[in-house]
Amino acid sequence: MNSFRVGGTTFGGSTFGGGVSLPGLGKASTSTGINVPKVGSVSANAGIDVSKGLSGITGGIELKKDNGNVFTSGASKKSAEDVSHQAISSYFIGPQAENLTYFKENVNVILDRLKDARVNYFPEDGEFIDDGIQISETFQKRTKDVAKSVDKLSELLGAHSIPFWSPRYQAHMCMDMNMPALLGYFATMIYNPNNVAFEASPLSTVAEVEVGQQLCEMLGYKASGEDQKQDEPVGWSHITCDGTVANLESIWVARNLKYYPLSIRKALDGPLDFISETFTVRTARNEEKLYKHLSTWELLNLRPQTILDIPDRLNRDYNISSKFLEDIMNEYGIQSRGKESLDRDFGIEKPAQYLLSNTKHYSWPKGGGEHHFEIRKPLFRLVHHFPDITTAIAGIGSDNMVGVTVDNGARVDVSELEKHLEERLSNEQPVYAVVAIIGSTEEGAVDPLGQILAQRRRFQARGLSYVVHADAAWGGYFASMLPRDFIPGSRFSDNLPVGLGSASGFVPDSPLRVETQEDIWWMRQADSITVDPHKAGYIPYPAGSLSYRDGRMRYLITWTSPYLSQGSTTSIGIYGLEGSKPGASAVSTYMANQCIGLNPEGYGALLGEATFSSSRISAQWAAMTDSSMPFVVVPFNMLPSELASDATPESIEAEKQWIRDNILRSSNLDIVSSSSTSPGGDSALSLLRKLGSDLNINAFAINFRNRDGTLNTDTLEANYLMRRVVERFSVDSPSDDPTKIPLYLTSTEFSPELYGACAENFKKRLGLAGGGQDLFVLRNVVMSPFPTERDFVSELAGIFMNVVAEEVKVCQMRNEVTKGLHEFVVHGADDVFLVHKPSFHVANHRRQTILGVDMPADIKDLYCTLKTQFPEELWTFSTTEEVDLSEVINGSAHMVGYLKSKMTGPMLPSFQLQAKHTWVDRPLTGPSLSIEYPTTRMPFYLYGSDISSLDSPSQQLYMDHALLCSPNIQLSASIASLSFPSSPKRSATDRPLVLFLDDVREGTMQPFPTSNATLASLPNFFFAKDKEYSISIWQDPVGGSQDGEEIWRAWEGLGKGGSEEGLVGRGKAVLGEDVWVDSEQLNFDPYKPVDNTAAWKKEFSKIGSA
Repeated sequence: MNSFRVGGTTFGGSTFGGGVSLPGLGKASTSTGINVPKVGSVSANAGIDVSKGLSGITGGIELKKDNGNVFTSGASKKSAEDVSHQAISSYFIGPQAENLTYFKENVNVILDRLKDARVNYFPEDGEFIDDGIQISETFQKRTKDVAKSVDKLSELLGAHSIPFWSPRYQAHMCMDMNMPALLGYFATMIYNPNNVAFEASPLSTVAEVEVGQQLCEMLGYKASGEDQKQDEPVGWSHITCDGTVANLESIWVARNLKYYPLSIRKALDGPLDFISETFTVRTARNEEKLYKHLSTWELLNLRPQTILDIPDRLNRDYNISSKFLEDIMNEYGIQSRGKESLDRDFGIEKPAQYLLSNTKHYSWPKGGGEHHFEIRKPLFRLVHHFPDITTAIAGIGSDNMVGVTVDNGARVDVSELEKHLEERLSNEQPVYAVVAIIGSTEEGAVDPLGQILAQRRRFQARGLSYVVHADAAWGGYFASMLPRDFIPGSRFSDNLPVGLGSASGFVPDSPLRVETQEDIWWMRQADSITVDPHKAGYIPYPAGSLSYRDGRMRYLITWTSPYLSQGSTTSIGIYGLEGSKPGASAVSTYMANQCIGLNPEGYGALLGEATFSSSRISAQWAAMTDSSMPFVVVPFNMLPSELASDATPESIEAEKQWIRDNILRSSNLDIVSSSSTSPGGDSALSLLRKLGSDLNINAFAINFRNRDGTLNTDTLEANYLMRRVVERFSVDSPSDDPTKIPLYLTSTEFSPELYGACAENFKKRLGLAGGGQDLFVLRNVVMSPFPTERDFVSELAGIFMNVVAEEVKVCQMRNEVTKGLHEFVVHGADDVFLVHKPSFHVANHRRQTILGVDMPADIKDLYCTLKTQFPEELWTFSTTEEVDLSEVINGSAHMVGYLKSKMTGPMLPSFQLQAKHTWVDRPLTGPSLSIEYPTTRMPFYLYGSDISSLDSPSQQLYMDHALLCSPNIQLSASIASLSFPSSPKRSATDRPLVLFLDDVREGTMQPFPTSNATLASLPNFFFAKDKEYSISIWQDPVGGSQDGEEIWRAWEGLGKGGSEEGLVGRGKAVLGEDVWVDSEQLNFDPYKPVDNTAAWKKEFSKIGSA
């Protein structure tokens, strides 16, 4: 689309009007001015053959263009010798549907039992749908229509669903669901029980109770009926729809637990006044005190068990009945009174807070209620908004969800947590809970729970008490891997037994690293735990869960008194946030737990094989690349050699080479039985355990080398590479064909705001400059238990490297500054100014430049005549010869080109232009950009014939929007009039000027639509001819700076606190005739694939309807 004019404003064309020369891609030859090869989705077969350069690193596997999508590494026949793997193989339908026959047989059994159930229920009722109905034309037609729709739907699902069942899928926490779970869900779903009430779900409610017992036992809680010490609390667990709801419920419980003592204290001045002189309680500091004499601080810090014991003690010592206490809580409890009322009554001015890692799951800010907390933004998000209902649930405010910095392994920094707790103790600000994440969603990191619990004991002794919650949505099922006799301090780390099978097809179980085992073991001391069976339990959605160490905690979120013994099976649905809930989820979870087993031989072995596979893949990320390759792959988790105090580049490379020689090129059996040791003294197996994350998630990042061999230092460009790579390894559009993607990965972002020094350290290891930009990070989740012998792992690694090598070439091209064609907006008459049309995505154009130029006299005369006759025309200058803009700016080169307007078209012949003054020249690379848009104003560069005297009536002034952040919009205009209530100060001629639109808040409008047509259709677009603005003009305090963050901070600070330092004047400005608006060329990425979803949608519409 060419440029067009609406209401006195010229909107730019849809692509580069002046032609952009992309290195290596040929000259502009189409109407768009850009000629680039097709850059849509490319399978692994396409593109670059780098097998010669990579074969040594990939374990000697020859990578060919024609084998990228060929599964050559299925289980060997000798896998049958691996007894453990035999059992695991029976749990799944299989990557190639190997066990579908057995699945069908079980489905037939389910359907036969369904028929029996219906036929045997009052058979004397007779048939309601007889043969006559079934042979009718209408019945037959509708039956066939449904059959066709089912067939079409099944075809579409097979063609367009993500192949979670394949070992090639390593993106999100998804894998083939286990058959016991699938069959349990299917069998129960047909009966549609609702576990909200026993009368609607007698069997599935019992199943949920049983699942609760199973989970409690696995997590180390005392299950109901176990013969243990009487003073040990009895655990309780129930199924939720997911981990988010479980976390929200835990917040609700922690809030109510914190306020329960306050409600009892209020009641002591009312209906419980008859016990006020005798009822005592032990404080967090273990001091026995009369309850009514407790301070508010002491009431807010009673230990959880002390609080939960209160109802039992009132019943035992004072014969207070359940009904009487329920009535009291209906009057005084937080459920009825509300948090604000109790805060007011007790003079609580410092709200209680949650403390948890900055890498928290997105559900935690939701639980806080208000959405002040920023969520990380991976390319493929699990988007959750903050509904108002969360405020009703907890209402504690997400400002009181306090993030704690993480260490370089993305685990919560316990020393920083200590500082937070110390501060709250000294300020007497209560703490609801500290949350330990047992397997973070993005990094698989396990917080040091043992230390967190010990920390709580120390603070309780000093008077600060709180709940400890373990968010083990991902990590909970890994508790099944713990050896039965495991206790902290034991060392179950010997080499695995050999002789379980041949080298081909053998997949050993791998234990977790000892520190991870210990922190998982300590979950038994956490007050509550979130676990998602639909993650590491391989169970269908929806299946989350919440477990309580002391089952009495569940009564805190009902209007039922906490001292009821264990409740009844019939009442399980009254606990938690949900109303109706599928009984099928409970039965599905029960079947999987029961058939596979929550023990080292069951789920432990399954996850153990996946853990070993994850370690083998992490070894690839650790040692995949060397200095001879055009890119680097850096795992997030540091290698042992990197963690050593005497680490050097040479020692790190030596360890990588050892990994290539002894792990990447070795069979699983060789790794298990190897006796050779790494430079750091580790065997192959022990080193594998140290690679990668705590729990089967490998985060890693890529950077590329420029054509000259130097590493790219721009974080945004490294992010660009990784986005392109993950787009090749994922489905991000309905038009993508899931069956053509040979490997699935996913991504996240590490924000310096959340990750702090951890993110900066990762950038440094990648060779990137520091700064405030988020770092895009790739990640793979390994859940498949199927063989990961070296040919298959190396084949996937080869596919990955081929794709990265292809995308590196794109990044090298877009970052290579060479001569190119350029286009400028022309302003002025007596003095002529050229405003460059920039692009964030083409190196030749990645700069904001304004030049004063000398124009040949004859050309200038003609231009001025036409401009006078047609003042509404906007003029551009387009080069016809490629030029390096840097050489033009420094005066060593000139430009050759022609003037053009919509009315005249190109005014040939071409002529030469020489730059005589550079008004603005600022790169638009990552380090030159801010991470934030201007907030309260909109900044422009001010330039013209003589800016030292702004109130001159003959002054020619122009303004160009300062591009501080990407994406953005180019706004350039002449100023028709500039007025000041008092004479502006004369500015120093060597100090550039910045003009702010004081009544335009840029931050509220960004990002603008990237379609000029959309902008032009806006009924009252703010930037147009004759628009008047309140403005202020300032001397640029950082003139010449190329640091985007420095510029943003300096400009944001101008005028703060009433300061007028650097102010030239305040007044009014009116835009003139020359108004240029463009958001397309500036943001257009010539390498970005264009999606076409129409065909897919049309295919979906073929599913029949009545």
